[in-house]
Amino acid sequence: MVSTIVFPSSFFDARRVDEDLQQEWEAAIQTGLFDVVLFGYDKWFEEGKLELTGTPPAAVQAVYRGWMMKPEQYEAFYSQLRARGIHLVTPPAAYEALHVFPNVYRLVEKDTAKMKIFPLHTEIDIAQVKEAFPRFMVKDYVKSVKGTEFPRYFDGSIRQEAFNQWMEVFYRYRGNLLTGGICIKEFLDLKQYGGRTNEYRVFYINHEAVSVSRNSGQPATAPMPPKELVEKYRSLPSVFYTVDFAQLSDGTWKIIEAGDGSVCGLSDGQDYTAFFRALHQCFA
Repeated sequence: MVSTIVFPSSFFDARRVDEDLQQEWEAAIQTGLFDVVLFGYDKWFEEGKLELTGTPPAAVQAVYRGWMMKPEQYEAFYSQLRARGIHLVTPPAAYEALHVFPNVYRLVEKDTAKMKIFPLHTEIDIAQVKEAFPRFMVKDYVKSVKGTEFPRYFDGSIRQEAFNQWMEVFYRYRGNLLTGGICIKEFLDLKQYGGRTNEYRVFYINHEAVSVSRNSGQPATAPMPPKELVEKYRSLPSVFYTVDFAQLSDGTWKIIEAGDGSVCGLSDGQDYTAFFRALHQCFA
């Protein structure tokens, strides 16, 4: 049974939860089902030192809810918590399997955009990419740089020199969070409702789809992903993960992302208390 939630502290005060996770912390406590442990944000992410607000008197099963870590950093986090009697439900191999998209790509390939993988900091042959995809987007093994001036996608008009310059911009934005390699993904046209794409995040806990939440601010009238598609991906190699589904402009549905459940955010408008109750029930 999961009895503990592990959250990062505020950068400014190790006795308080990270400000961006305040709502989740309050919801977990409100259920009355969990103890909550904080670890020092700056000590861990800046120095690699794990400092906790407390340790349990006996070994406990726990779930981490917080910020992304590189696989090797998560492995150290998992091991150090375990040494103090806090056993995370997601072992390092499962974290890496879902957090690093090329690992899960082979399992969802039939229902996601086509993709090519390239090593970091090597020139990507743009002619080869354009031959494969009329339009394409760029991310590393974990994230894109959405929300910056970096283009949402490239098309046949991009030339090698210009693309190389844009990749330098990409590397600067990802900085020390850069993970694995470069993924070049086919760009998909997404259906819009009220000017918003129709995207849903599904949390799978112990192989049950416990929440299907609107994830792009679309209206409540926008259709949900087909139940059979959601159910199809209940058995990926982890007990706590997410899959993001999006409706294409032609009305069909695709997977646009997958991730480890520990480090994927809840959707705006999602019932946080219901989420933590479901988490407790699925791990009971």
